[in-house]
Formats: sequence, structure tokens, C-alpha cells
Amino acid sequence: MTDVLLATFSLLPDGEPGGDLLLSALAERGVTARWAVWDDRAVDWAAVDLVAVRATWDYHRRCPEFLAWARATAASTRVLNGPEVFAWNADKAYLNALADHVPVVPTRLLDDATLATGLKAETARWGTVVVKPRTGAGGIGVVLATSSSDQRLEGLVAGPWIVQPLVESVRTVGEASVFVFDQAAATQVAKVAAAEEIRVHESYGGTSRVVPLGSEQRDLAERTVRAAAGILGMELPYARVDLMHWDGAWAVSELELIEPGLYLELEPANAERFAQMVGKSLGR
Repeated sequence: MTDVLLATFSLLPDGEPGGDLLLSALAERGVTARWAVWDDRAVDWAAVDLVAVRATWDYHRRCPEFLAWARATAASTRVLNGPEVFAWNADKAYLNALADHVPVVPTRLLDDATLATGLKAETARWGTVVVKPRTGAGGIGVVLATSSSDQRLEGLVAGPWIVQPLVESVRTVGEASVFVFDQAAATQVAKVAAAEEIRVHESYGGTSRVVPLGSEQRDLAERTVRAAAGILGMELPYARVDLMHWDGAWAVSELELIEPGLYLELEPANAERFAQMVGKSLGR
């Protein structure tokens, strides 16, 4: 019998890079697990005790379908974090909700009706701004602009969007990703963009490395997860909090509650941390 299904997507049927470490770490705790593609209709999600969404890295392209699957699955078995959390976290408007509780990179919501006027106002305020889809992942659809007529805006994907000031420190200090399990920060990965890029992902030339967990980053990451849990009125067993150095201090750039990569190739110990959290959820 399988205790846990780890949800992935069709292009990664064996799960995220280093995913075998998760299976081994769970097995050491007496938890049997396997990877399953989230939209595979042959999978019996109700037959297991727990579903952990791990590598559903196409959800942003198919968000309504993904959320419908999550709701249907949660109706018959427990899903970590769960569909209500996923729906909230899939829309980057959540950043403005968090901004009432913790420092957040300034964020404005735009749609087709407000795009032109909003960009004029934000570029006048900040100079260079970053425009990204409100539902997106992996740096896809991210565009820089210095005016509402900037030719780079031809690269916009379908809206709605958020617009933020360009955080120049992403090219020097970089971005800090803090992994939080059971609301306790455990480890930190430093990610720096390449050359003139602002996206820190390896596919755009960015570099990542494990660094000691900073006290400021730890505190802000834990406060952010607690704030989100309070807003949602539910526990959040796992999260990744992405931070940038803005206006002289760390600020939240994103909160990942759906399928944050664990960077197992860089930090294999995250497999044990995730397995411990799953074991606790199962009462083991």
C-alpha cells in the first residue's frame, strides 16, 4: 500500500530533480510514497492517506484545471496546504494582503483597463519597473519597462499583471529563498541573476548556492508564513519565502505555497526536513 502520493506533472513523471531523495527519506520514516502525475486519470488519489503537491510545474498554464483537481482530490483525501491555499497563492495579489503584516516589495495590480495609466504612474514613480503575470512561475512573461510605450512591453503575456519597481540588488545581493517547514525556517539558498538579467533562475543564467540561514531572513520568513496562515485561517506545513533587499532591508518578493522546488541537488537535507513534516502530518 502507498501512504503518500507526491504530485508532479507529465514532463517530470519521476518528480523534481533529486526526487528520489524524498522517497528514500520518507521510507526511512516508514512512509511509502511514489510520484504521480496530477492530471493522470488512472491515479486513485483517494486510496492514499496524504497527497503532497511537489512538482506540478505546469499549474500556472492550467490554473483553473489544476485548482479543480486540487478541490476534487481534497474531497476524498488530505492535501498538504490544500486547494484554498493554492487558489490564494496562485494570484500574486496575495502580496498586497501580506503587505499589511510584513515588508513586501511594492506591488500594484493591473489589468487591461488600467495597464496604460498604471504603467505611466509606476514608471514615473520608480523609473524602471517589472511587469509580470499575476498567475505565473519560472520567470515566464516577466518584462522590464521604463515607460508605458516601452517596446519591451510587446512581450507581455496575457493579463492581469502586477507591476513592481526593479530591485537592483537582485544583480548584486541577489534573492534569498528560505525554506520553512511547520512554520520554522530551516535553510536558505542565495540566488543571483546573471549580467543584465533580473531573473535568478538557472534557465536564464542565474546561479544558486546554499548559504547559512541569516537571522533577518529567518525572522522575516517565519513572520511571513505566520501572517499567511492567519490570513487564510489554516496551518501551512510547508513554504518557501523569497526575499529581496529593498530600501535598505529585506522584503518579501514571493511566497511559494503550492509547489516550491526544494533545491534537493544543492541541499539534500531538505528531503529529510520535508519527510519529517510529512511524517508529523501522518502522526508518525
